[in-house]
Formats: sequence, structure tokens, C-alpha cells
Amino acid sequence: MNTLCNNSNEVPMVITVDGLMTILHVGRNTAYDLVRAGKIRSVRVGKQIRIPREAVIQFLAGNET
Repeated sequence: MNTLCNNSNEVPMVITVDGLMTILHVGRNTAYDLVRAGKIRSVRVGKQIRIPREAVIQFLAGNET
């Protein structure tokens, strides 16, 4: 996910924290802080964090979980 997305349909169904950094134009610490604080819903798969596309859309719309 190195390129910018023009609309939400171009974002994969599930993204990584690195993908979140690209979409929101924030640094690694900020991305992890958003996930850790529960401002962006996420799922752990083993040791990895995955973020549903809908969680990012809700966050950007101001409808944090």
C-alpha cells in the first residue's frame, strides 16, 4: 500500500498499521496510538494487527468506536 487511494473502494478489506500510516499520513507512533486507544477498531491475528476498511472509514467520518 505505497500509493494513495482515491476512494474507499480502492482500500483493501483489511489493512496493516503501515497501510494505516499511508492512508492517514501519520507516523508509526501515531498509528499505533490510535489503535491502542481504541479510536480505530482493530483485530489481532497472532502478533499482527489488522484494521478493517470500515473502521478507517468510520474514524475519518468522525464515528469512532
